[in-house]
Amino acid sequence: MPRRLWRQRWQRIIDQLQVVQNNDAAQGLLAQLAAPTAPTVLGFVNAHAMNLVVRDSAYCQALLSAGVLLRDGSGMAILYRRLGLAPGLNMNGTDFIPRLLGAYRGRRVAFWGTRQPYLGQAAQRCAATFGVQPVSVHDGFAAIDTYLELAGKHRPDLIVLGMGMPRQEAVAAALADSGQPCLIICGGAILDFLGGKVSRAPGWLRRFGLEWLYRLVREPKRLFMRYVAGNPLFLLRTLLFSSRSP
Repeated sequence: MPRRLWRQRWQRIIDQLQVVQNNDAAQGLLAQLAAPTAPTVLGFVNAHAMNLVVRDSAYCQALLSAGVLLRDGSGMAILYRRLGLAPGLNMNGTDFIPRLLGAYRGRRVAFWGTRQPYLGQAAQRCAATFGVQPVSVHDGFAAIDTYLELAGKHRPDLIVLGMGMPRQEAVAAALADSGQPCLIICGGAILDFLGGKVSRAPGWLRRFGLEWLYRLVREPKRLFMRYVAGNPLFLLRTLLFSSRSP
């Protein structure tokens, strides 16, 4: 890919990212996302997303169509600091999405992603813990039209997509175009976490920004390319991007 093109894509993503500077701002964002007046897509941008943006133009467009994009992970904090920008809070979905589910207590929620039994377990846990009403539970491997039909049939207030990048962003963009007022979350592995398939790293590892290392040790085959190959590539691109000529 021409150097100018991937730099342009990175810049567009950075320009759209919403940096949350403190806990008060995070609470304000939570209240905003709990009361959408139009279809609103919430996406999270981490180092893996930035690598995907370089080679996948459709994913880049889907990501940019999100109403709210949040910085996720220590890699993105490194990029921000290299650019002389304040990175704000680490708004990773694994921590923020449960807070959103709590804000939707008593409301209709669709859970689309991962496989059984973890999908059903995630929906049951969310109902018990956050008091939401699961109205649609479906795996993440159907055609996009399937999710459009489910959205029209069940009219959820909140849709949690746990399909992984770049598929969930494409589904979210299609759902947003359908026009139904709701919040659509691109949640990555959130349903695997909530359903008990994947465990969180110990707190001390999370505080040092090393949850990716814990996940790599637990799932080396699946995550090798993302982390062992992807993280150094992201850091190299960060150096190139931050040293660009004005």
